[in-house]
Amino acid sequence: MDVVRRNNVTVTGNPQGRTVVLAHGFGCDQNMWRLTVPALVRDYRVVLFDYVGAGRSDSTAFSEHRYSSLDGYAEDVVELCEALDLRDAVFVGHSVSAMIGVLAAGMAPERIGALVMVAPSPRYIDDDGYRGGFSAEDIDELLASLESNYLGWSAAMAPVIMGNAERPELGEDLKNSFCATDPDMARVFARTTFLSDSRDDLKNVRVPTLVLECTQDVIAPREVGVFVHQTVPGSTLITLDATGHCPHLSSPEATNEAILQFLAGLR
Repeated sequence: MDVVRRNNVTVTGNPQGRTVVLAHGFGCDQNMWRLTVPALVRDYRVVLFDYVGAGRSDSTAFSEHRYSSLDGYAEDVVELCEALDLRDAVFVGHSVSAMIGVLAAGMAPERIGALVMVAPSPRYIDDDGYRGGFSAEDIDELLASLESNYLGWSAAMAPVIMGNAERPELGEDLKNSFCATDPDMARVFARTTFLSDSRDDLKNVRVPTLVLECTQDVIAPREVGVFVHQTVPGSTLITLDATGHCPHLSSPEATNEAILQFLAGLR
């Protein structure tokens, strides 16, 4: 299958610049990077895409078996990189995509040469000596609510995830993105996301890595950012002056500045 069509790949920016791949999180699509792209296109070649089941991807390519593991999404990323013959690309992953990027970099180290993790979490469920932010019961309830009434869940959860209650248009934006996602495919991706545990994979990262966390984030509390930073060898942790789980929408200037500084340091 044509990977470019399957994942609705868009390529823009400076064809002579280093390639930056922007990967969206659960319930979103490439449009969520619309405030980041303008900051990159002058100096960098920018690749955007939609995971299967999101945005304008080819939904006929969806396989519950393949996408019941983050490895399935990472394999798609590797196939995308191969189709575009990317070398030493910078993978910018939001939320669960940060872990997908870790897996993809391990599968194809010649393709991905650096990682930017935006509000990452390697495990959402608390464990002994680890705070992910949710109990197992919390996640069970979240998934049950999502599976019984996805649209209702989206309307209720989007403002909570986005934060910034004084700017309700941001929560509305995320809700619309959730509601545009195929519910059946979203249920699979949600289970894959919220039940995942990628903590051991972080130790294997061998590329320059930037970890961006927010001052307040109900999905990825600051303890998670510290854990990721401490576990990924040689990584850099920046706490953005931002609240909520989507700083590239709520605080694009601070997010873009941090990404650009990191990219400049790679030269």
